[in-house]
Amino acid sequence: MRHASASGNQNILNFNLFGESTHLPDILHCETIAARSALHDWELAPHRHDRLHQLLLLAAGRGTVQIDGRTQALTSMSLVNVPPGDVHAFAFQRGTEGWVTTLAAELLDEILGGVGDVRRTLGNAFVVTMPDDARLLMAGIAREFTGRGTARALLLRGLASTLLGLAARHAPSVADEDSSLTESQLFARFQSLLEAHFVAHWRVADYARALAVSATHLSRITRAATGRPASVLIDERIMREARRYLVYTNQPVASITYALGFNDPAYFSRVFTRVTGMSPRAFRQRLATPAAADATAAVV
Repeated sequence: MRHASASGNQNILNFNLFGESTHLPDILHCETIAARSALHDWELAPHRHDRLHQLLLLAAGRGTVQIDGRTQALTSMSLVNVPPGDVHAFAFQRGTEGWVTTLAAELLDEILGGVGDVRRTLGNAFVVTMPDDARLLMAGIAREFTGRGTARALLLRGLASTLLGLAARHAPSVADEDSSLTESQLFARFQSLLEAHFVAHWRVADYARALAVSATHLSRITRAATGRPASVLIDERIMREARRYLVYTNQPVASITYALGFNDPAYFSRVFTRVTGMSPRAFRQRLATPAAADATAAVV
């Protein structure tokens, strides 16, 4: 079995597993470990997913995972939690069995809102040995994902919630530091504040003030975690909410404008166009085309 290495890589790859536009808020993806690994000699080079959260469960076989430079062995019932933005790489023994469930940031926002410290727990990468319940759960997600049964979307959301909860329950405990926060803890606190205040249009200085750090230091932390400054993450979060409204509601653009804390629909449209590359109406119209509708149905 060969081992993936970050040495010699000049650029970290950004993978978007669903194969569609990065602006389409697909919900969930599930595939076997072999489905992708076998295409690459059972080795996946260092990469990251900017808007995707992954949970990998190894059911049989063995391998290794690198997460931000740390290498850990994987054996039967190892679960790997990979938050968005974390650089990771895998190397597996040929024939290794298991699944990878990938959740879009939109679904995480729905599931983890108002559930205390779970978001912070899952915001840290970790490897943990899981009970057999996890095997049954992953198999159920894979079955629902590939099927087209009644209430498929509802079942996938419920199973995804259970998977995240089970992972959080078995996650290693992270001790708080009274004197200072580690960078990962600071980034987790920033994420929590972002969820609470993005509609209020807090800017980098507001978040930095709440965290008792400088704006420059906060952006350094977010760059280390995601490759992007805090200002970009703030804009992306509110635009992600805008995409959710456009996809999952019939509200007019003006109503969405005010729901997201903007005072002027024209200004909201300009911001949305700048961030996503198309106007809100064009984005919604694209989803109405047969091809886009098929792509949405495949994951929702």
